[in-house]
Parts: sequence; structure tokens; C-alpha cells
Amino acid sequence: MLKAAAVQMDIRFGNVAWNIGRICERMQTVAQAGARLVVFPESALAGYCYESLEEALPFSQEHDGPELAELHQESTRLGLLSVVGFLERDGTSLFNSAALVGLAGNPVVYRKIHLPHLGIDRFTAPGSEPVTVDAGDVRIGLTVCYDCSFPELSRVLMLDGADVIAIPTNWPPTSGRTADLIPPARALENNVYVIAANRVGDERG
Repeated sequence: MLKAAAVQMDIRFGNVAWNIGRICERMQTVAQAGARLVVFPESALAGYCYESLEEALPFSQEHDGPELAELHQESTRLGLLSVVGFLERDGTSLFNSAALVGLAGNPVVYRKIHLPHLGIDRFTAPGSEPVTVDAGDVRIGLTVCYDCSFPELSRVLMLDGADVIAIPTNWPPTSGRTADLIPPARALENNVYVIAANRVGDERG
């Protein structure tokens, strides 16, 4: 048995340091409760409702930067596998990414493939490669939010051996039906577990 957690946290827009501190606090909480896998929301480090690429870039991170290194160190210390959404900067490009931290070695990063015309996704580049990660006694497939609306990606992850599909999300209130129906459908179709973690609170209204 593997105990897992989904953290539905408020995110302070553009306040990366505060959000990292909050994520580390929540890592401690779920570790104390016995969890070994935890999923945080989409773009949990920076927020989501940016109005341009230029506005978002100062709040983005490189995959090997100090911000993910801090989360990786804390997750490792606690014996956790943590999936955290962040805005990944690669040169002049920006990706809506999820990182799995807590494994030996560097964080494993997935770049969101399916981009709706909302928030920061209007300005990010699409990813191209599905990602599954062998984490000892469990294999984890990574997706981000709108990805789960497309059955093919979850099927590819299952065919690559995923036992669990993690979905950091940033669903707005109008996506209630998606949140209620789509993750269970992906789980049922593929005979896998699905963990979706949405943010709470308000961001730019």
C-alpha cells in the first residue's frame, strides 16, 4: 500500500518564495500523516493568471535552478515523492511544467502538451513527450490540468507502465464538471489511480 495526498492550497500570485515556503510546510504535514506521494497544484510556485509572457518570465524557474533544488532537498529529507507545478524557463521559451522531486538524482520534469486559451497557457510553448517515472514500488505518470481532457495521453502513460497518474491543476469555477467527471474517467479507462490537486482561493478575480 502507498499512502498519497493531494494538497489544495492557495497560491500567492507572483510570490515564489512564499509559495515555496507553504509547499514545504505542507510536505511536512503530509509526511507526518504517513504519505509517501503528494501532488500540488498547477503553477504552484508562481500563480497562473498572467497577461503576457514578459510579465510571467521573472517568476519562472529553470529545471535545475535553486527553487526546485530546495523542494527536492526537502522532499528527499521527508522521504516523499512530490509532484509540483511550476513555470519552466528554457532560454526564451516558457513551459507549464510539473516536476517530480524526491527521487535520487535531479528532479524529473514534464512539460504540459495540451494548452487551453487561458492564463499563462496562452503564452507557453507545448511540450512534446509523455513522462513516466519509475519510483521504486510505484510508477508515476505526469500530466498537467487540461492534459487530462484528452484520453490518449493517459492511455500512453498506462501503456508505459504507470500505476498512478498525477494531475496538478488550476481549474477555474467553470470547470466543475471537468473536475468531477474527467479524472475518474481516466482512472476507469486505464485501470490506474489518478490524483488531481486543484488550487483554492482567488487570483486576479
